[in-house]
Amino acid sequence: MSTIVKTRIVKIGNSQGIRIPKLLLEQSNLGEDVELALEQDQIVVRAARPVRHGWDEAFAKMHEQGDDVLLDEYVPTNWDEEEWEW
Repeated sequence: MSTIVKTRIVKIGNSQGIRIPKLLLEQSNLGEDVELALEQDQIVVRAARPVRHGWDEAFAKMHEQGDDVLLDEYVPTNWDEEEWEW
């Protein structure tokens, strides 16, 4: 059975917010950063995913499909061939 706690929407500066009781925070394992999503008639609060979440899997899939080639063709210049030093 889920835990249900009644709370109020409060004014916070020019915005409004809710205070999340400690009991719910402990049960949810939410960190400092969260995402809010509007799903039908509900606001869903969930732990924020890392900025590049899923990129490794996407790159691996691109590689399997041969879709990971450079889009710009490299054309060396005289400077690249003669003047560049490592």
